[in-house]
Amino acid sequence: MSERNVLGGDLEPCGTDPMTGFYRDGCCTIRGQEQVSDTICAVMTDEFLAHQSAIGNDLSTPMPAYGFPGLVPGDRWCVTAHNWARAHHDGLAAPVVLASTNASVLSLVPIEVLREHAIDVPDDLSGLTD
Repeated sequence: MSERNVLGGDLEPCGTDPMTGFYRDGCCTIRGQEQVSDTICAVMTDEFLAHQSAIGNDLSTPMPAYGFPGLVPGDRWCVTAHNWARAHHDGLAAPVVLASTNASVLSLVPIEVLREHAIDVPDDLSGLTD
């Protein structure tokens, strides 16, 4: 049985360039005892990346030893529900791809909040940068 997204359908891939997901499988999947790890498919913005860096979660700096390329605005990435919720609380939440966001996140973030930040990823990503 496949994992479900917050819309009730099958969980769709979040991103493969760069390859995202805790397991680097392109999806915001969970396994075992995890609850709400890297489960929100977010589209990076300058503001969100700066916020994450400010709270000690540097998503911009490459870490080749961990297969992490460093992110830029427009990249789709599975982020932790806790860090995304903190950014939302601070008014800096990244846009969310609902079909690629794991349903497990609903135990922490209400669907109404996710819908406020829902985005269809446009072909032209230039509007997501300063």
